[in-house]
Amino acid sequence: MPSSDPTTHSEAETTVAMRLPGTTATPADPATAGGPATSADPAAPGGPATSADAPFLPPATQPVRGVVWLIHLALPMLGLWLLLSHPVDQDPATIDLDHKWQHNPSHFWLILAVAGVNLALGALISQASARRRDARLFLVSLVFLSSAGFFLLHGLATPKIFLDGGTAGFDLAQPVGLTIASVFAFLAGLPLDERQATTVLRAQLPLRALLATIMIIWGVASLVPGLTPLSDPLPPEGLGLGPFGLISIVLYAAAALMMFLLHRKRPAAVLISLITSFALLAEAMIAGMSHHNWHLSWWLWHVLLTFAFAFVAYSAYIQFRREGSSAGLFDAVALQATVRRIQAQYEQALEELVGHLRRRTESGVPVATRLAGRFRLTEGQAAVLDRAGKALADERELSDRLAALVHVGGRARVGLAESELLTDSLDRVRQAYGDVRLSLMQDGVLVPYQAGEGTHGEVPATALAAGRPVPVPGAVVHPLTVKGRLAGALTVPIGTTSQDEALAATLASQLSIALENARLYGELDTLFRAYMSPDVAQSLLADPNRAALGGSLLEVTALFADLRGFTTFSERVSPGEIVEMLNRFHTAAVPCILGNGGTIVQFVGDALLALFNAPAAQPDHAERAAHAALDMQRAAARVNAEVLREQAAGSVSDIEWPQFRVGVNTGPALVGNIGSPEFRGFNAMGDAVNVAARLQTLAEPGTVVIGQSTRDLLASPADLRSLGDLNLKGKDQTVHAYVLNSLG
Repeated sequence: MPSSDPTTHSEAETTVAMRLPGTTATPADPATAGGPATSADPAAPGGPATSADAPFLPPATQPVRGVVWLIHLALPMLGLWLLLSHPVDQDPATIDLDHKWQHNPSHFWLILAVAGVNLALGALISQASARRRDARLFLVSLVFLSSAGFFLLHGLATPKIFLDGGTAGFDLAQPVGLTIASVFAFLAGLPLDERQATTVLRAQLPLRALLATIMIIWGVASLVPGLTPLSDPLPPEGLGLGPFGLISIVLYAAAALMMFLLHRKRPAAVLISLITSFALLAEAMIAGMSHHNWHLSWWLWHVLLTFAFAFVAYSAYIQFRREGSSAGLFDAVALQATVRRIQAQYEQALEELVGHLRRRTESGVPVATRLAGRFRLTEGQAAVLDRAGKALADERELSDRLAALVHVGGRARVGLAESELLTDSLDRVRQAYGDVRLSLMQDGVLVPYQAGEGTHGEVPATALAAGRPVPVPGAVVHPLTVKGRLAGALTVPIGTTSQDEALAATLASQLSIALENARLYGELDTLFRAYMSPDVAQSLLADPNRAALGGSLLEVTALFADLRGFTTFSERVSPGEIVEMLNRFHTAAVPCILGNGGTIVQFVGDALLALFNAPAAQPDHAERAAHAALDMQRAAARVNAEVLREQAAGSVSDIEWPQFRVGVNTGPALVGNIGSPEFRGFNAMGDAVNVAARLQTLAEPGTVVIGQSTRDLLASPADLRSLGDLNLKGKDQTVHAYVLNSLG
């Protein structure tokens, strides 16, 4: 990442996320802050701040702001009460407040201006609903369009403008319009599911047509003199909806409450604006019930209506200036499904931007420009998106490189061959670092690890001997060392950020450690495996403390085998032939034991002892030992067959070779390192091992004898021949034994 742009991965995502609907804001974006007191909403209800970042104001101030907002809403009602409680009368002892002021042109132009603002808001929200295909936005647009239409009809019916006097339509237009709008406001606040939202969207055209038809009919009926009762002169006491007006008040209150609950989950300035607007419209309905035409109490509800719609318009204007675009002004009002869809689109766009930036590809139109066109972003927003994408791309690149380092470290483990380690590590490193090349020292010369590859530039080994990296065109060559000596070179492409140089050096250091470990383990593995069982060798390499003197009591299956006739054979042949014979039989027998998971404890002359279930636990140890014994006899039979052919050919002496006999028994034994601090060995002691040795001496050449305890643990079908209860040397009790012929 550039040092001039310290944005982290999470910060980069926040930069974009705080422009998405349904997200909390940061102090840098107060338009969507969890608290309502922004430049777009100076008085708004408080609530717990849900932003993960620092709230716009300290949390302790949130209740205060809510109280201030409620006081602001209560002031008009207090004013209405004062006006109505102090009417103009002839009593000089009372205070007259509700004065009459009739100025028809002022009324007409005020109503015309507010209707125009309403119409513009309705059109903007309607456009947003069509773009997002969102039912809630459509219903909110109808709130403004219906109130705008009837507000306009109320203004056109102003006396002395187009008509000679006041009419019934003049008084009823606005209450009726607000009542219709309250129904849409209530429906907009409902948490519509997908099916309900689809139904509303399908009804868009019929609803718009019905609303337009109602307003046209109302306009004709109220503006054409003598056509309907709506054009009749206004009675002195005025007209209103009476108790039906209370329905719209309840609907507006419910809509404001539902919008407030939505704001608690998804803080946004536009939601606060709608909450305030719905509350003011409810108050306007209350104020309009007084029917004191042209008095101050009558003008009050006009003022409330003006503030209700102007508040939303001003909030949208402030957010438009901040965003520089109208594309997402009302996204926070949308249904949750729409919000998720918008977020997915933004995330997809950001991933596309990051992908292009990470690949550093250019294909015609820049990706930021394409995204700006897709999401209707301004140049400034596209530039912010571009910077955020670059920061996120750098951060992800850093994360990938760190993950590659962790991978290399994790692969440097016991038992992994050098070639496998280097191939796997190189494949993973190239995914994060690019075209990384590896060379290894061979006869004092750096040779590419993979055939056909070269370095980015010819660098002699002497240049790297000092242990410092050497720059070449487009890359840096880092030395790889093993035990302080040059073992290879790692060529890493030059990165785009200041961290890349340090990461490349760390990679070379990590790979040097992994290479040294692999070679060391290889040496130890070769040394250990030549003198002990692989399980014991692996155990010691993984945990050297296992070499300490001591042991534990375990249930094991012991396998004893020796060569019947070995003594006679040894007396009649040379020592060299004895060694050859032993090596041929043990070469055949050892893989049978190791292949079944056994551990060879020792060779004693022609005999060997193997354990199962130690040091590694094996639930089926008895069956493994039985299989190993049968495999040994089959392997020994093949050796004997080969020897007979060689004897017939005259390549070896015709002296009869000995044959294996095997005894297997299961039971508890003391297993561990036995000996002294100077010399020790892995061994097992106990009755189970002794019995296995005794059973082996009873076995005929080429056969396997097992004890009753081993027979009891065999899960597979076995072909057995009972030998009955046997009296064994050193045993007070008899041992039942069997000849094992085969095992399923």
